[in-house]
Amino acid sequence: MQFVLLSMLAAGVGLNAAGWAVGVVYAVGTWVLLGRALRRSGTTFLGPANQVTLARATLVGGVAALAADWLTGHAVPVVVFVTLAAVALALDAVDGQVARRTNSTSALGARFDMEVDAVLILVLSAVVAQFLGPWVLAIGAFRYAFVAASWALPWLRAALPHRMSRKTVAAIQGVVLAAASSGILPYPMAMAVVGTALALLIWSFSRDVAWLWRAHEIQRFVAAAVALPYAPESASGTGGNAPRSIGGNKVLAGPRR
Repeated sequence: MQFVLLSMLAAGVGLNAAGWAVGVVYAVGTWVLLGRALRRSGTTFLGPANQVTLARATLVGGVAALAADWLTGHAVPVVVFVTLAAVALALDAVDGQVARRTNSTSALGARFDMEVDAVLILVLSAVVAQFLGPWVLAIGAFRYAFVAASWALPWLRAALPHRMSRKTVAAIQGVVLAAASSGILPYPMAMAVVGTALALLIWSFSRDVAWLWRAHEIQRFVAAAVALPYAPESASGTGGNAPRSIGGNKVLAGPRR
């Protein structure tokens, strides 16, 4: 279906080498990564919700191909570009509903949905950065910077509590970037709304990182408290009656049992 969509775009609006290259790499990459994820989860087929997400991923591939053409100076019909992006964004509300109604929610589906969103936002931010400035790329880079940081800081990989505000902020990014890429917003308004979207994203990520840090510190404290009774005795030679210092005063510990 991805190659069918690329062929339709090539016939309808034209795709140059950059568009085809990005579209093909995206299609093959999605195929390889999704296949690997299915094998790891022990699943041999996509459920109804994941099929909706796959349709979204296919549309995002078309958006990415058109964006590659746009970024390399090829004329791209803005209506087609924004329409594909808008439908992909709208379907984001559908796959979750389908998963809940068919009782087919899964970690694989949630991750698949999140990665499709991340790619779409990255592509849209690259397009909008052409006329608002490179700072817009921060919106698309946040998710990947967070993943890269988690390689060095494993505590960032812990599960986060469900928050509707997180999903709302993510949805705002796509809607705002799609609107800005359409060119219907005056320049000052586009700067304002995209800047506000970035501020909300910074707030959302900062709150999540702070929550993960607190959870990590609590876990360390609990682990240390549990390990304390099993700490080895001092090598002072006095056994269980070794004097211990508390607040500067030596206290004789009771005999061990």
